[in-house]
Amino acid sequence: MYKRQELRDVRFAYGEHVVLDGLSLALPTGCLTGIVGPNGCGKTTLASVIARTTNAHFMMLNGVESNVAEIRERIAQAQMRMSMHGRKTVLFVDELHRFNKAQQDVLLPHLEKGTVRFIGATTENPYFAINSPLLSRSQVFPLEPVPEEELVSLLKRALADAERGLGASCVDMEEEALNHLAAKADGDARKALTALEVAVLSTPAGDDGIVHVDLSVAEESIPVSYTHLRAHETSAHL
Repeated sequence: MYKRQELRDVRFAYGEHVVLDGLSLALPTGCLTGIVGPNGCGKTTLASVIARTTNAHFMMLNGVESNVAEIRERIAQAQMRMSMHGRKTVLFVDELHRFNKAQQDVLLPHLEKGTVRFIGATTENPYFAINSPLLSRSQVFPLEPVPEEELVSLLKRALADAERGLGASCVDMEEEALNHLAAKADGDARKALTALEVAVLSTPAGDDGIVHVDLSVAEESIPVSYTHLRAHETSAHL
């Protein structure tokens, strides 16, 4: 459901907790862009929204799965698209820190020529994980974990959205249950939406045809994170 809930407008998607003015200036100039942030904060969604708002074709590579041959193939596709249709390409590389030096070096000359508009995303410190030549040509934009109040709003939109969410399921979810999912998601929108889907789909509808989700269901639907587990262990030893 996280992919189905991908939002179409940057400012609507990220509210006030992300400053996007710099991105608005950087992308039209073709500047290389690095997006840094924790899991589920919207790095991939932001990149796809940027591609749509700049009317560019969106291509994605993954730092774990993509090799040099695939990188070259995507670059060739971008060159052909530009020559035949005059349309630019946004190349998004997820988990950029997983690219080795050779993979990053293959990208560099094409990025300098402007063959593609490049956006790289990483959960690691880019000043340690990314090659200096690539980093020096990039503008880095950090994203923060999604605040709890925005996660609650996101979950409510998912419950109301019949097309891309759970709006067709007739769900009555307690506010306390929503707040629990948002609090335990650790700022991870993907984790919150996945837990919401588990809670709704694992609960049978009542005699009234409505799926009633209370706090106990919510507690069973979201796994205990490492952060919360460590905090519990620490308090237990005190």
